[in-house]
Amino acid sequence: MMDNKKIEKISRALSDASRITILQQFKKRNDCLYCAEVHDILDLTQPSISHHLKQLVEAELLLPEKEGRNLKYILNEEVLNEYISSLNDLRGK
Repeated sequence: MMDNKKIEKISRALSDASRITILQQFKKRNDCLYCAEVHDILDLTQPSISHHLKQLVEAELLLPEKEGRNLKYILNEEVLNEYISSLNDLRGK
């Protein structure tokens, strides 16, 4: 069971439409996402994209990996599934 602080942190990370859009891209790609690809998806400045990615990393929803000079992100399905399970526990089902 996930603790309340972690649930809060993830909920805050998911409270922004741009961050949800970033996570939705993982469903389409099935593996990883590069920072440059996020820029192509969202019409935002690089600092804004970095901010959104940082929020998702701090919530442990994304795992950053250095690949040469590039940074790629992998969806942390374990944390996402644990979060969803914690929310389902609130429903009592």
